[in-house]
Amino acid sequence: MPRKRNRYILGRSFGLYGEFMLIAIIILAGLWAGLQNSLAGGGSFITLPVLMLSGMSPLAANITSTVALFPGQVTSGLTGRRLVTGAGKLGFWALFGISVLGGAVGGLLLLNTPSSVFTSLVPWLVLFATTVFAWGSFFSKPGQFKAHLGPVGAGVAQFLIAIYGGYFGGGIGFLMIAALTMAGLPTRNAGATKNALAGVMNASAVLLFVTSPQVHWLEAIALGVGAIVGGLCGTWALHKVNEKVLRILIVCIGIALTVGLFIKPIAG
Repeated sequence: MPRKRNRYILGRSFGLYGEFMLIAIIILAGLWAGLQNSLAGGGSFITLPVLMLSGMSPLAANITSTVALFPGQVTSGLTGRRLVTGAGKLGFWALFGISVLGGAVGGLLLLNTPSSVFTSLVPWLVLFATTVFAWGSFFSKPGQFKAHLGPVGAGVAQFLIAIYGGYFGGGIGFLMIAALTMAGLPTRNAGATKNALAGVMNASAVLLFVTSPQVHWLEAIALGVGAIVGGLCGTWALHKVNEKVLRILIVCIGIALTVGLFIKPIAG
């Protein structure tokens, strides 16, 4: 009911033009989120405020955003599959299985604990991931990627990230990139592998959400179209952009997200 009232006020103020403008803004938010998700992660921090400003409750915005961004994640993962790889002796399919299991555990935790528990940790987690990634990217010689995480460490890190992804999910892209680069992957491969695994983590949640009355399909479709296009642009960047420029861009996104989250944490 509150969402209908907000939309009605918007319609009274701006008419049909206002509705078109709202959809256009949502498409642009999806484009930005898809690009950001493909490069580094954190796209939901863009989409959630936009959807809430359209009149949705935080719960409806979270569910709608998850459903809408999923096709873009799948598209990015498939488009960048040439760069997808395992972490040293830990093969990709092992990471795949760990991600499915961890995501399921996170989903079960979500049913039994308030999401506010992890919401308060998001700024610190993104700050930590950005710091780790920046340290590994700019304090080692170009072309050298010394593994700091062995297969067991990489598996444990991915399992914990997957639990967090199934439970809340904000900032998992940065956490995965940090963990995968620490396990020895170059930035391009870490980004592509992260895209594939992010889709895996969200698949089970999307299967549950698509039948939820909380999904606002018009906004979800608009957001999804933008996210697919943005994801494709981000995948192109992973393949074509200079490695150092790519790392600088990822760190800049991480810093901007960290500052924004400390100023105004996202609602759980």
